[in-house]
Amino acid sequence: MRDWVVGVDLGATKIALGLIDPADRVVARRRIPTQAADGPEAVVERTAQSVLELDSELPTGKRIAALGICTPGPVDHETGTLLDPPNLPELHNAPLRDMLGHRLDLPVRLEHDAKAAALGEFHYGAGRGQRSMVYIVLGTGVGGAIIMDGQLYRGTHNSAGEVGHITLDRHGDPCSCGCRGCVETYVSGPALVRRYLRALERAGKTGPHKAMAVSGEQVAHLARGGDALATQVLAEAGQALGIAVASMAMILDIELYVVGSSVARAGDLLLVPAREAVPHHCFGSVSRRLRIVTTELWDDGPILGCGWLARHK
Repeated sequence: MRDWVVGVDLGATKIALGLIDPADRVVARRRIPTQAADGPEAVVERTAQSVLELDSELPTGKRIAALGICTPGPVDHETGTLLDPPNLPELHNAPLRDMLGHRLDLPVRLEHDAKAAALGEFHYGAGRGQRSMVYIVLGTGVGGAIIMDGQLYRGTHNSAGEVGHITLDRHGDPCSCGCRGCVETYVSGPALVRRYLRALERAGKTGPHKAMAVSGEQVAHLARGGDALATQVLAEAGQALGIAVASMAMILDIELYVVGSSVARAGDLLLVPAREAVPHHCFGSVSRRLRIVTTELWDDGPILGCGWLARHK
């Protein structure tokens, strides 16, 4: 278990790679564009070239023992196949595990990116020493992964943990999943933008906000600067997160909830209202034990989680 391994986080726009030493530290990195439109063979070849670059940085006499790769879901972790993630249509049904394994002559494991991030956090980050944990991704979408008694809980069809699609308001905003009022319609990056622009319109405010391309990060920046409307949008997002966490806690009896990805960088603007909402939506005996914290690993979480998977190949 003390081998040198590589973790690969393949996203819609970039591929991040990390060389992980026997002490579970990322000691060298590469970052390349995904360019999924070139097709799976080209993506695998460029990924393999980056792995070989990392191999050249190993100490004399050492070799890479295995590789772990994660991608947006859905994936089939048993066959190592990327199924049909909406943002990677050119890679649908690509057997990435076997393609990379054959190209590099290495054992390879493939996993869903949220599950890989959860494994990284559980073993090396905020979840160290815990028995169970829920990891929540707050980015372009909202997803999650459940670890119970040290093991990933996948559910019957590997779809457990979809916290982003807990319904909060059945008459709420339409969600990308086809339902209404999901957590994702409050807390995702696009939701923050949509709700902020709507708040501006209701307030009758015009100016640079209307002309610029607003992002979720900008909404958080405006809130930190004292913008009352942006602060309210973040508070409502935090309350939605708190309700979702309280609901999961009532079902799972898990105490630790770790949030990561881009929207989580809003920090206390999001987490304080989330923590304040929790006691209003679950038993007091549950809320008193419950903790909501930000990731300790950030972008390294998926890479280290993939490294953990590689060590256990």
